Amino acid sequence: MSKHPYNDINETLYKEELDNGLTVFLLPRPEMSKAYGIFSTDYGSIDQTFVPLGEEEKTTVPEGIAHFLEHKLFEKEDRDVFADFGKQGASANAYTSFTKTAYLFSATNHIEDNVKTLIDFVQDPYFSEQSVEKEKGIIAQEIKMYDDQPDWQSFMGTIKGMFKNHPVNVDIAGTVESINKITKDDLYTCYNTFYHPENMVLFIAGNFEPDSMLQLIKENQAAKKFEKMEEIKRDFPNEPEEVAMSENKMIMPVSVAKCTIGIKESVSELDADQFIQKDLLQDMIISYLFAKSGKFYQQLYDENLIDDSFYYETSLEKNFGYSLIGGNTHDPEKFVSKLKQLLLSTQDMTISEKDFERMKKKKIGQLLRAMNSLEFIASKYIHYHMQGVDFFTLINKIQELQLEDANGFLINWIDEKRITVCKIVAE
Repeated sequence: MSKHPYNDINETLYKEELDNGLTVFLLPRPEMSKAYGIFSTDYGSIDQTFVPLGEEEKTTVPEGIAHFLEHKLFEKEDRDVFADFGKQGASANAYTSFTKTAYLFSATNHIEDNVKTLIDFVQDPYFSEQSVEKEKGIIAQEIKMYDDQPDWQSFMGTIKGMFKNHPVNVDIAGTVESINKITKDDLYTCYNTFYHPENMVLFIAGNFEPDSMLQLIKENQAAKKFEKMEEIKRDFPNEPEEVAMSENKMIMPVSVAKCTIGIKESVSELDADQFIQKDLLQDMIISYLFAKSGKFYQQLYDENLIDDSFYYETSLEKNFGYSLIGGNTHDPEKFVSKLKQLLLSTQDMTISEKDFERMKKKKIGQLLRAMNSLEFIASKYIHYHMQGVDFFTLINKIQELQLEDANGFLINWIDEKRITVCKIVAE
């Protein structure tokens, strides 16, 4: 087990790559009263087309299958795994994103038992035709519930407006039609391909002793047999630089219109260095412009175009990225016109040295505050690890950024062809 001290943030991380390929990270925090565990696979909703394990031809599985599989892993032939965690005083959950699926627990006692339960249930799939059919009804209800949520429809409507071919434009849960096509064999195909230990990361943080924890994990994995993993061959369609549509308008029963502008940030594979610089800069610049103290926020507020629902977010993954700016507005047309005008003006904007240093300090402060949360650290560490980046070096990466990096980013950041608008209005 290798030990990695990070003196600038007062953390010590232990890492081990097991014989079966599983990467284990242990972050002891003896001063904490609880522990948090997350077991994640590099497999999300966008992984629809791939070459299954042991085969040579690629296949395309139904939309929403990664999320369906997440649900099914909790259900065993003789029990529900949530009950196992409950008996051990743990709170368990899971989530599927565009790029990963994660299973997690939080507990203040029986930590080793809960870690074992976490690993065992994820590595012991049970799918029957009867249970798969039953799950279809449950997930169909979940999909219909999201169909009625304006915030989610605004989010996915903007994503669909940006991306023409990339499967990020498909709802993570799929559609009622697509999940009805899922079979037991489909689930095993996806599980056997993507849930190999070599494609997974286990991160445990909190109050535990690292040597005994690693010994438990090693013994658990040594008792199980896994076939040698082949390289996973995923297939993604070509995605144009420009947006799929300049405007996506939806009619829903809302009292106030919702309007979101999406910026198509990336459509190509980025290496680790490109990724981290772009990831940091697009987040810092969006915040610089649209935070409450930001350059553009006050202009939008003074013209009564936004209210407390106003938000901005940015996301970057290995082969796609986007930024979203939006909220409720009483004048969608004026909101869009003003926001586009402000965004396009960034091509001629120059950030000063003083402002850039302030941006860096703000980003570092946000990170340090968030690192009080075990959940934040574990999920972010795994996210960046899957991009080839050490999350605990982010503060150094921020400090290394130069003013010319930020101003160079601004020059090429906004292009009207990469901007889409999603409006949700009442009839």
